[in-house]
Amino acid sequence: MEYSTLDDIELNGRTVLTRVDLNVPARDGRISDATRIDRVVPTVREILANGGKPVLMAHFGRPEGRFVRSMSLRFLLPVLEAKLGVPVSFAESCVGETARTAVERLNGNSALLLENVRFHSGETANDPEFVASLAVLGDIYCNDAFSASHRAHASTEGLARQMPACAGRLLQAELTALEAALGSPDRPLMAIVGGAKVSTKLTLLDNLIGKVDHLVIGGGMANTFLAANGLPVGRSLAERGMVDSACEVMRHASSAGCDLLLPTDITVARSPEPHAANETLPADACPTDAMILDVGPKTAGRILETAGRCRTLIWNGPLGAFETPPFDASTLSVAKGIADLTRSGPMTSVAGGGDTVAAVKQAGVADRLSYVSTAGGAFLEWMEGRPLPGVAALTR
Repeated sequence: MEYSTLDDIELNGRTVLTRVDLNVPARDGRISDATRIDRVVPTVREILANGGKPVLMAHFGRPEGRFVRSMSLRFLLPVLEAKLGVPVSFAESCVGETARTAVERLNGNSALLLENVRFHSGETANDPEFVASLAVLGDIYCNDAFSASHRAHASTEGLARQMPACAGRLLQAELTALEAALGSPDRPLMAIVGGAKVSTKLTLLDNLIGKVDHLVIGGGMANTFLAANGLPVGRSLAERGMVDSACEVMRHASSAGCDLLLPTDITVARSPEPHAANETLPADACPTDAMILDVGPKTAGRILETAGRCRTLIWNGPLGAFETPPFDASTLSVAKGIADLTRSGPMTSVAGGGDTVAAVKQAGVADRLSYVSTAGGAFLEWMEGRPLPGVAALTR
């Protein structure tokens, strides 16, 4: 895929409409995790350093095309100013006279934040008139919101087709990491897929089976595969109606020569409460009154042993109920082991998805993997092999 970056466009004296992801976790105006803001900083600073005027477009929450005071972006101004180190002004609307006046008043070495683009129904509808009302505000469009690029919205897909367009540094980094993980990876290649339900990840599994050498299935979805193999799963989360689909995935893996790694031992408890009494058992020995809440230590060891022979690893989804100790044990041990393999050898490791990001942060290794994506749905859809409209629109 060929697309323009900030290196390819003259920025000096030009207004750069920059789509960023500021949809940070917050409550009562207090941000609990500013990672997404941190990752916006390099692109904005580079635009400023090259004489450009950054005008930031973003969404927050799901206002569904109407003004919702609690979803205004105004509360982000102090944090943005602190992170960017320059004044950041605010426009009460992202379009119209209010926005145009704010852009005209934008001085050098400062930035402008437009109000939530999703306050207008034309954003999610990718309405041509709304696209045009955004486009008149700038000279160049820069997409630095990979996490929103799986949606054909006005500020992600529409503008890219109306203006000179490029990828920001974060979007560029995401695409580079994913290309290294799935596009043209060094082999052997391993994928770890966890999560609760097989039904939400069938497309992902089918796509990965044709691309990876080893596929680990963990989390609640692994219980469905155990049930498909005739093993007892007690009161565990499992989709009994997806057993046939799980069997088809296993047949597909066998015919494709993909090594499918399922749990060989399990951690079970009668309650999913923190620090509940638990025991580790063979995968075929789950009691009828128990729940499988984590893969066992032998399974975790087998995952790391296999990973040690791999050159590339991509990870989406925890191996167990990692939010609740002690059922975070295998997820954390595998995260730390992958970090060690990344640091000590030639492994490229890419992790993504909300729960996965939380897990590697909990393990204290987010900065020791090759790349950790903050994108959720976009990361998953890329792994599924789907085209992302916001990225496709940048293609030369």
